[in-house]
Amino acid sequence: MPTKPITVALETTPKKTFAAALEWPGWCRSAREPDAAMEALADYAERYAPIAEAAGFPLPSAITLQEVDRQPGGPATAFGVPEKTFDADCAAVTPAAAKRLAALVSAAWTYLDDVASHTPEELRKGPRGGGRDRDKMLRHVIEAENSYARQLGVKVPMPELDDTDALEVQRQAIVAVLGARSDGSPVHKWTTRYGARRVAWHVLDHAWEMEDKNPNNPT
Repeated sequence: MPTKPITVALETTPKKTFAAALEWPGWCRSAREPDAAMEALADYAERYAPIAEAAGFPLPSAITLQEVDRQPGGPATAFGVPEKTFDADCAAVTPAAAKRLAALVSAAWTYLDDVASHTPEELRKGPRGGGRDRDKMLRHVIEAENSYARQLGVKVPMPELDDTDALEVQRQAIVAVLGARSDGSPVHKWTTRYGARRVAWHVLDHAWEMEDKNPNNPT
């Protein structure tokens, strides 16, 4: 069976490398070395597949990762945040492509909400006892997204953790930007393609962390 190439971009530092599937917001993993980051990305295809399926854009049954861009990362990359905008992030966004971006980001939120609903408040701690519990992790995601919204030119009040209506307002404001046609230039500070990639990465990174640290799940 022929494989479907998945275009990947890397941002590298001596401490950390991120590998991002450019057309699949949220499918982004990191490791110290580029080869290890690509391997981690491949390993997470199975975990990303339910999000793509829920969005209505299932992953190909056979895939291969194809590096198409590599840039040196900055301080945020080394700290653990994918910060680089690649050439592909500046491509024009057709109405169909915008609808796809919005659907994939929305599916990431739905996935996080579902994971959180099945996760106890107290999570398994790291070897040194560190790490956030569930509600602190969710609050961190909400606060980060409020900041991300401003990078996309959107200002909304910061939602409280238990204010589902305010959270929905924030999410829909972000989706309204991501789901709009664009010539590829930044809508404020971020392009919509990079915005979708950054938002979905953060959501799924913590959803998967929550799954991994759920004391009811096997290690």
